Amino acid sequence: MMDSELLADQAVLVLAPSGPLAAADFTRLAAIVDPYIEQHGRLRGLMIHTRGLPGWEDFAAFIGHLRFVRDHHRRIERVAAVTDSGVLAALPRIASHFVAAEVRHFDYADRDAALHWLATGTDRAGDR
Repeated sequence: MMDSELLADQAVLVLAPSGPLAAADFTRLAAIVDPYIEQHGRLRGLMIHTRGLPGWEDFAAFIGHLRFVRDHHRRIERVAAVTDSGVLAALPRIASHFVAAEVRHFDYADRDAALHWLATGTDRAGDR
């Protein structure tokens, strides 16, 4: 299961997985993101805000995830993994081989700093 919020004024999509991801989660995301991208051309950022790796409900969910990434990664400028999970903290190194977006890790408590970076591409004074 995944909660999502499109912050249209900042062109940022915030995702908060709260359990194993389902194929329907990615269908819902596409229904939110695709019209925005069609109208504006791209998203500035995508935040994944989670304490741990949620996993997938089944193989169909995993495939849905891969398709969502394949279909959208060229239209998202930055991705922030906002988590204390060691596995997800490694996401920037891994993702850089597969996606066009710039990917960074932020500690779970640094949600505001991550949101600022996603929206502007810059760090706030005193952050990081």
